[in-house]
Amino acid sequence: MTKGLKGHVITVEPSDRHVRAVHGEQVLAESDGALVLHETGCPDRYYIPPQDVRVDLLTASDTRTHCPFKGDASYWSLPGAADLVWAYPDPKPEVAEIRDHFCFYDVKVS
Repeated sequence: MTKGLKGHVITVEPSDRHVRAVHGEQVLAESDGALVLHETGCPDRYYIPPQDVRVDLLTASDTRTHCPFKGDASYWSLPGAADLVWAYPDPKPEVAEIRDHFCFYDVKVS
């Protein structure tokens, strides 16, 4: 568990759910080995290991963002869907387990 400013808490744990990332009809990722990140004030996010992601379909974006709790994120896009996916190549030590895992805005869990 990571505690930040004013009670901000982040936890990362293995998910016990099957996770699929789909855009339109195209499956971009499917995993039984995702991590779930719980963060104060944010929806749960599933971070999928790179071997379970169709990286061949993604194009690296120039977009970068900074989170004071997780670090600097890089983004990937699909044609017509900019910055659909992000990852933390060098996350803060408190959330090191998400390193290089991909996170999608829309996922289906079962």
